Amino acid sequence: MASPDHLFTIRNNFYLGAYQAAINSSDAPNLSQEDSIERDSLVYRSYIALGSYQLVINEISESAPTPLQAVKLLALYLNDRENKVAVLSSLQELLSDAAIGNNPILRLIAGIIYMHEEDYNEALKHTNTGGTMELHALNAHIFLKMHRSDYAEKQLKIMQQIDEDHTLTQLANAWLNLAVGGSKIQEAYLIFQDFAERYFSEKYQVSGLILNGKAVCCMHMGNFDEAIAYLEEANIKASRDAKDAEALANLVVCCLHLGKPHSRYLSQLKLSHPDHMLVKRQASAEESFERAAQTVA
Repeated sequence: MASPDHLFTIRNNFYLGAYQAAINSSDAPNLSQEDSIERDSLVYRSYIALGSYQLVINEISESAPTPLQAVKLLALYLNDRENKVAVLSSLQELLSDAAIGNNPILRLIAGIIYMHEEDYNEALKHTNTGGTMELHALNAHIFLKMHRSDYAEKQLKIMQQIDEDHTLTQLANAWLNLAVGGSKIQEAYLIFQDFAERYFSEKYQVSGLILNGKAVCCMHMGNFDEAIAYLEEANIKASRDAKDAEALANLVVCCLHLGKPHSRYLSQLKLSHPDHMLVKRQASAEESFERAAQTVA
């Protein structure tokens, strides 16, 4: 008989984007040392997702286990991108240590950081061997970022063979359906809707991650007004100091499609997430326009 999974609730809340619920459910009894470290890494990653980078930096000491040191590097990286050279150097130092370099949480954090760097090949160097459901899910995410839905589908099939009903398997399935498009969009919407109904007892409790997922499905189906309703709810849920970047970006897109003012959402995105892809693309487009205008002048 399999032993009970004491971390199921905290893991599931984290995967579904219910970060405060993950923190609140972290008081699990009778944990092994390995489970305690994983629990702490999930709690600190939840704080990171809520924008509380400095809390994580302050609380994880230099003597903390390797997985927590990796999580601290993620907090340092996201807190100030000016630190990225030092963070990447420290990360490579941990990864090159034969005794700890294969730790799955360390490899996961490496994949996340290099994905932020848009260095997908380097990310896959550390994640591609898999080993955990989170690593397989991250692989699928990276392949979709690379516009390689064929490789993402292979990762999904591996996850389905391990556990077809796992939350991350279902999320990866929804991501792939969104990338494929067409009739698959409705299937993706039903996955997000099922999560909303199964894991959130009240409508107002649904996480920003699930609301964004439903909104993107609506956008693909041309239902922009419905998408805006989901996105505004997601943005309200975000902490005051860490606005929901994806909700803001998607709100900009929806407003553009509907011919509505979008400058407020774009300004919030620039202030709270200046490194977001939409902000970078707009800045690049403005620079290109200025160069073209100067040439004409």
